[in-house]
Amino acid sequence: MGSAAAAVENLVVIGSGPAGYTAALYAARANLSPLLITGYQDGGIPGGQLMTTTHVENFPGFPDGILGPELMDRMKSQAVRWGTRLIEADAETLDLSQRPYRIQVEGQTVLAHSVILATGASANRLHIDGEDTYWSRGISACAICDGATPQFRKAELAVVGGGDSACEEAVYLTKYGSHVHLIVRKDSLRASRAMADRVLANPQITVHWNRQVGGFGGDQWLEQLQLNGSDGKACETLAVKGLFYAIGHTPNTRLVKGQLELDAKGYLVIEGGSPNTSKEGVFAAGDVADDQWRQAITAAASGCQAALAAERWLSNNDLAVTISREEVEPKAAELPQPTTTATEADFSADALWQGGSYALRRLYHESTKPLLVTYTSPSCGPCHVFKPQLKRVLNELEGAAQGVEINLEDDPEIAAQAGVTGTPTVQLFYGKELKKQWRGVQQRSEVKQAIEALL
Repeated sequence: MGSAAAAVENLVVIGSGPAGYTAALYAARANLSPLLITGYQDGGIPGGQLMTTTHVENFPGFPDGILGPELMDRMKSQAVRWGTRLIEADAETLDLSQRPYRIQVEGQTVLAHSVILATGASANRLHIDGEDTYWSRGISACAICDGATPQFRKAELAVVGGGDSACEEAVYLTKYGSHVHLIVRKDSLRASRAMADRVLANPQITVHWNRQVGGFGGDQWLEQLQLNGSDGKACETLAVKGLFYAIGHTPNTRLVKGQLELDAKGYLVIEGGSPNTSKEGVFAAGDVADDQWRQAITAAASGCQAALAAERWLSNNDLAVTISREEVEPKAAELPQPTTTATEADFSADALWQGGSYALRRLYHESTKPLLVTYTSPSCGPCHVFKPQLKRVLNELEGAAQGVEINLEDDPEIAAQAGVTGTPTVQLFYGKELKKQWRGVQQRSEVKQAIEALL
């Protein structure tokens, strides 16, 4: 990582969706040794919006589709294979007032000749009364993350939105819920024809046209929705236990407000047909500058353009310092491996991380160490992000604590008994007593400090 006293980076890419990883890949293959700040919690999660999708069926090269998180794992591994260096943290500030540009991350200053902004966009909320009360108690912005949790199984569920994401989530939820209601503000779907046809042909989905969410009801958990007509008057009540938002996104431009030109919607303004922003040496890629197409393939293409533009700008200004490779062909890419489910035959009392109910029972009753129990689902993108950080904590503690992963698909009854309402959920036990619980992606330092307090 760069610091205030270190050499200036050729290029820093901020953001790690299809745009960010593609930009880093092209820059790495140009021997620019790019530094990529993945982001962590600010503006979403590393990997971007594909981390909260199921099957991506329109990305070229995958004729049978591919899970969104798996596609992002592959893009990440490819960029790293060619020499991209990663900082898995949030960029705290970006100072574009002078060159070299300055980025604060993890308490250090990184200097950069050029910057590619690939910070993407964040899911919108409705911001109506009751939303905060039932958030994570029936309301979610990620059906892919939370749909498999026990509270939603065999229950009536609802999705609000009319685009591809809303249709995809409605279809996905039919695997778990007894019926899915799709709430559409207008009298037609904005989704692609293929996705719309899939929804309209599904007997488990009812579309409510010209409807808006007007209010919520329930005790400790969401139990019903009030629907309003296009005139704003209450007209219908739905008895549902889950509501999932798919109502668009807001560009993540916090770092550059007041420094770069933005349009009326808050998107970065770029020169027509190029990734150039209003500041020399600063380029945009992906959804942070795209209010029209917002597709994985267009984001990846813009990442390529931004990297090529940055390479050309660095060369023209005699700023590029390229590396020389010891080996022309880099080592094969490493992809994340699924957690092995422990059985009686291969259970290890000393393993730092293993999976399944058998390991949980044994360690819960027999281990004298703090125990992290992590509840995940296969398509949960935030789980892909958080698990490596938890494993890193356990490695840093050198065996003083252990971890068990519970897959909600395989062990839903265990999740129900534990009161898990979404993934990822992490519970910290010590001496058979629940000491701490986290819902969603957290800072690694917070988990580590909680474990250290028990040691």
